[in-house]
Amino acid sequence: QVQLVESGGGLVQTGNSLRLSCASSGRSFSIYGMGWFRQAPGKDREFVAVISRDGGTTYYADSVKGRFTISRDNGKNTVYLQMNSLKPEDTALYYCAADRFGVGRYEGAYEYWGQGTQVTVSS
Repeated sequence: QVQLVESGGGLVQTGNSLRLSCASSGRSFSIYGMGWFRQAPGKDREFVAVISRDGGTTYYADSVKGRFTISRDNGKNTVYLQMNSLKPEDTALYYCAADRFGVGRYEGAYEYWGQGTQVTVSS
């Protein structure tokens, strides 16, 4: 059982930055790959980034490469998503998720999900 709680979303202008946090209340945070997904109204949930259990491997969606950075602090049971150079296309509900088996890049790989935090980027 893993419980995930996202925070840090908000309303920003194009070009600005936000840092999202995802805190886990479970006991086994360090065994999970941790991913970020996002979903805009009327759209499918989309992979954003993932980090391996030890933080040594990361993958990013092409749409965010060079702008977003995923990181984790296993001592704090927290994963972060630093989002720079934000665009209106980044507007979505952002979800944190846990993958016990690796560093999945699709929704079906993840078994635990947070409630999401809203990111809105105005032009």
